[in-house]
Amino acid sequence: MAARYAPQAPELQVSQWFNASEPIALGDLRGKVVMLYAFQMLCPACVKVATPQAQEADRRFAGEDLAVIGLHTVFEHHAAQQPSVLAAYIHENRLRFPIGVDEPGGDKSSIPKTMRRYALEGTPSTVLIDRAGRIRLRELGAMPDLALGVALGRLLAEPTPDGDG
Repeated sequence: MAARYAPQAPELQVSQWFNASEPIALGDLRGKVVMLYAFQMLCPACVKVATPQAQEADRRFAGEDLAVIGLHTVFEHHAAQQPSVLAAYIHENRLRFPIGVDEPGGDKSSIPKTMRRYALEGTPSTVLIDRAGRIRLRELGAMPDLALGVALGRLLAEPTPDGDG
C-alpha cells in the first residue's frame, strides 16, 4: 500500500445520492480515509458479502476518520436497477452509509462514468483512498474481512497530511 506514487482519486460523477443530505465531494473528505464500495443490486457477491461488509466497516469504524461511500454502478441490466429499486434495496438492507448512483456512460458506453474514471473492472469493487486523497488500493471482488481490516487499519494509522495524525 505504498503511497509514494499513488494516483489522486478523481471526483465521483453521481446523478443521485441516498443517505446524504447534500452531494458528497471527495475533496471535502481530505483528512479522512475513504472506503469507496462499488456495487450492483443484482450482483450476488455484492448482496451476500460486500454490501454487509461495507455496512460493518461503516458501523465499526464510524468516528475513526473513515468515510464509507457506496457507488451503485450499473453496467448491465439497467432497466432492473433503477434508482427507485435501489431505494427499496437500501431500505430493506438498512444501509446507513451514503450511496451515490454512478452517472450513465453515455451514448457509446454502458460503463458508468465513475466506474470508467477509476478503471473498475466489475462489481463488487473496493477502492481505499488515503487522507491525502490518493488511491491506495483498488480491489475487484469481495475482499476477505481480514484483508480489508488490515488495509483500513494501516490507512487509519497514518498521520493526516498536515501531520496531526
